[in-house]
Amino acid sequence: MSALFSPATLRGLTLRNRTVVAPMCQYSAKDGMANDWHFAHLGRFAMGGFGLVILEASGVTAQGRISYGDLGIWKDEQIAPLARIVDFLHSQGAAAGIQLAHAGRKASTPIAWRRGFDETEAEKAEFGFEHWTPVAPSALSHAPDNPEFQTPTALDADGIKELIAAFVAAARRADAAGFDTVEIHAAHGYLLDQFLSPLANKRTDNYGGSRENRMRLLLEVTEAVRAVWPAEKPLLVRLSVSDWHPDGWQVEDSVVLSRELKARGVDAIDCSSGGFDGAKIQLGPKYQVPFAQAVRDGADIPTMAVGLLGDFDEAEAIIANGEADYIALARGALDDPNWPLHANHHLGADDYDLWPKQANRVRDRDRSLGLRSFAKA
Repeated sequence: MSALFSPATLRGLTLRNRTVVAPMCQYSAKDGMANDWHFAHLGRFAMGGFGLVILEASGVTAQGRISYGDLGIWKDEQIAPLARIVDFLHSQGAAAGIQLAHAGRKASTPIAWRRGFDETEAEKAEFGFEHWTPVAPSALSHAPDNPEFQTPTALDADGIKELIAAFVAAARRADAAGFDTVEIHAAHGYLLDQFLSPLANKRTDNYGGSRENRMRLLLEVTEAVRAVWPAEKPLLVRLSVSDWHPDGWQVEDSVVLSRELKARGVDAIDCSSGGFDGAKIQLGPKYQVPFAQAVRDGADIPTMAVGLLGDFDEAEAIIANGEADYIALARGALDDPNWPLHANHHLGADDYDLWPKQANRVRDRDRSLGLRSFAKA
């Protein structure tokens, strides 16, 4: 059996294979509400054979969204449209996850495909335009020379308590919507990552200074979420394992942090990197896989590898060699929503069990062309 297409179990959740759709912001929600775009966008990945589909960064508060077009999970009215998506993912054999997020000082930025805030007044009404002052560990802009980023307000003690409560409430709503797992977003230079990194955190209280203090908020959020998230459901955390900056968060910091997260009931680490101005990222195939292996080996915890991983044989080797436990695709999944179906056949499967039954014509086509042995067709 292919290592990539072997089942994997985290707590009470068994995934049909080790392929994951990583969270991808769509900037297509109004007031944080999921809609038909999100349903179609996400549903195709379940039909395409992925084991786990993780919804985009969803604001635990309205002010925690990257943009006004992000999904949200800060109010009960957002549960039903999310549940509709979860039900369909389940019907196609995929597990469903959602990323609980707060953008911190990178909040209230423009929609990705617009030229700054260039919406007309009519478009602002149509799309639910909002603009607000973000919060952060310190009153420092992400990029002072970029007008798209504001100078945030530093969170005070009450604001931190409210933030933790917001993550807890969001986790409860995710459970009510039927999600199988939640992922706490502590990567890519967003709020929890801002607390971790000395590049953004200049506090002098118990949440700043030493590495132990900078880890404190994420660990408190994790403890609080784990306390309300069902014991049989796994909890994930996404980390930027390295800031790619000499003065920032380093791989060894992530190993120490991952040990602490594991001790608090986290079941896997989604290993990404970067997110701060001035990062010197060395892009290329598998460029983040060493981070996943470092955390896996150093903290003895399952990891997800991400970042330019579309090659079938390469993905198989990563799992088979123990470099990571899961392969997560974002842009690769957008390019080929049927990536697992194609990878499974490339790696030797001669049956069509992973395909939706409605795709039987693909089997018939392949039979006509003599493309498979059809031992189980």
